[in-house]
Amino acid sequence: MAASFFNIVADPRKAGALSAGTAPGEHVHAEVVTAMREVGIDLSAVVPRLLTPELAAGAKWLVTMGCGDSCPVVPDALREDWPLADPKGQSLARVRQIRDEIQQRVRRFVTDHHLL
Repeated sequence: MAASFFNIVADPRKAGALSAGTAPGEHVHAEVVTAMREVGIDLSAVVPRLLTPELAAGAKWLVTMGCGDSCPVVPDALREDWPLADPKGQSLARVRQIRDEIQQRVRRFVTDHHLL
């Protein structure tokens, strides 16, 4: 969700976002697809990716979502952890709340880092 919002809000000449995880699922969860479709973003064809050194090469920032002390490390990248609930298995109403919080955090991040 965050990468999708980021790539809509940020100036693509300044930055772009990728989404990856340390233990990605086989697909984007149905409740996430539904919640994002409600705001005009289709994630139905997105395949979750493993965060690898090759994928992270050249990253300036690593924004993690609620992983605390077990967060991955990307050399030379600044890290910011957003303490968010995992949407997996949550009700659609709860996923909407998580989506909205992610959207607000992305907008703040883009503004704070002058990426508009």
